[in-house]
Amino acid sequence: MHTLYSFRRCPYAMRARMALAILGEPIEVREILLRQKPAAFLQLSAKGTVPVLEFDDGGVLEESLDIMQWALSREGSGWIDQRSVDEQRSMAERFDSDFKPLLDAYKYHHGNAPRSPEAYRDDACAILRLLELRLAQERYLLGPAPQFYDLALMPFIRQFAAVDRPWFDQAPLPCLRAWLDAWLEHSLFISVMPKFPLWEEGRPGATWSPDIN
Repeated sequence: MHTLYSFRRCPYAMRARMALAILGEPIEVREILLRQKPAAFLQLSAKGTVPVLEFDDGGVLEESLDIMQWALSREGSGWIDQRSVDEQRSMAERFDSDFKPLLDAYKYHHGNAPRSPEAYRDDACAILRLLELRLAQERYLLGPAPQFYDLALMPFIRQFAAVDRPWFDQAPLPCLRAWLDAWLEHSLFISVMPKFPLWEEGRPGATWSPDIN
């Protein structure tokens, strides 16, 4: 059984867990605290960030998009159009590089920041408006069915909305808001959000058999 080092609230770990849930194979989950990283975890991955997937043959994937691509390339349910995964991954990488710094500056704003939290929020919102235009035409970001791109972006948009949900609820993003709320109630997302026990070094983690039916 493969082992996933994870932190429940990390958006990178969330999207990896969603892809693994679609794959549907049991996984050993080792829930860790990012402020108290176990030595075994750091020996496995010096970068010290989650998610990290360790295969039962000793191989390791250290990036969330790598884990997503590995899992979704093996699933057979037809969730993902494999012909466009490379393109979707490139789109997700661009979103990460453009949106995540603005999200962090907004969510974790500090007094020495050169701009107000509202300024960072508004710049992030300009990116989200492009997604709003997509969702005004289709149910999901790339068409009538969920894709790699939806899974990759959803946890970060969830995090953005949660910073100030009353503000987000009145923002001019009605289609994006409906898309997000549908994901928050989706069995796939619910299946990846149980509270796993904190992993103790030297002991097995929790066996996770996701059920998205």
